[in-house]
Amino acid sequence: MNFELSPEIQATLTKMRRFVEDEVYPLEAAFLYEGFHSILPDLEKKRAEVKELGLWAPGHPKDLGGMGLGLVDLGLVSEVLGASPLGHFVFGSQAPDAGNIEVLHQYGTAEQKARWLHRLIAGEIRSCFSMTEPGMPGSNPVMMETTAVLEGEDYVINGRKWYTTAADGAAVAIVMAVTHPDEAPHRRASMILVPTDTPGFRLVRNLQVMGESGEGFFSHGEIAYEDCRVPRGNLLGPEGQGFVIAQQRLGPGRIHHCMRWLGICRRAFDLMCRRVVERAASPTHTLSDKEILQAWIAESKAEIDAARMLTLHTAWTIERHGWKEAREAISEIKFLVANTMLRVLDRALQVHGGLGMIDDTPIAWFYRHERAARIYDGPDEVHKLSLARRILKSYR
Repeated sequence: MNFELSPEIQATLTKMRRFVEDEVYPLEAAFLYEGFHSILPDLEKKRAEVKELGLWAPGHPKDLGGMGLGLVDLGLVSEVLGASPLGHFVFGSQAPDAGNIEVLHQYGTAEQKARWLHRLIAGEIRSCFSMTEPGMPGSNPVMMETTAVLEGEDYVINGRKWYTTAADGAAVAIVMAVTHPDEAPHRRASMILVPTDTPGFRLVRNLQVMGESGEGFFSHGEIAYEDCRVPRGNLLGPEGQGFVIAQQRLGPGRIHHCMRWLGICRRAFDLMCRRVVERAASPTHTLSDKEILQAWIAESKAEIDAARMLTLHTAWTIERHGWKEAREAISEIKFLVANTMLRVLDRALQVHGGLGMIDDTPIAWFYRHERAARIYDGPDEVHKLSLARRILKSYR
């Protein structure tokens, strides 16, 4: 394994980091206090500048307008962009669009790609991914109540989804629905494309996440599918293969998440270090003189570096041997990096005191929205149990 960066990716990361710090950070205050829609015109200007710099859509194929980066390089990019809540959106690399684009590119028909894929990559429209249901355990995704019944040449979809990220303002949803109820659990569901202006698609509400409902891209929607009828041609991939496709999407997706979380770690760590050096604790001392804070800084640095190396190793394994060979490591990084991020955020918030509780820094926003990192894409407990079973199997 050699994680030495090529001169090209090093230059790319430097350009991106400079742009995020100089052009994106200044937009955060308005975003945190006034919301997504208030700064959307400014965000669109920044997106246009990113395209001019040749830094748009780093993970998507070059022939479709992206940069075509591999998984390790894309993970490093995600770390840089993750330092700001706005980073991935400005560079056309945001979830859930990034994962939806991968699925459409691999499984979409020519008609589906012509209608949705190119516009998604260009950032002209947004999408959402409708899988989680309020009445079903997210830790067991094969349990699903939403159905898509074939009537003639149409699917008729009925059910309710929630935590559908970025549904507010999305043009199309990829919906997981049961099409083959009598098959084995992992072969019951299919993915179906549903334009959000289809009769029967209803955005019930934006969920209030720790008191904040959000808006536009920065929201999580509850959606009712009520006799929602779409053509059979909207089937994405083979029938009954929804969970197989989802697993292929989630494996590499966890690299993006973990490296984004590490970007958050770096930002929180930087803010914490600056704070302890600048903040007076007495007329003659700053917070940096406190040994307990020195220990927090040392522990945070070591934890971030360890989590980063394991994540890069996992990305390297997926890139060379496929996601199945990296299953144990994928589980490891999912709970390890999430908990590392939350510890670092908690320390940074504590160091900032009252300032850390309000939105004058991005710490409180990260703290609110990233607590869910231990829940989505499989809760910690599921990943730990799965990992332990695989380890113990070799001892029996």
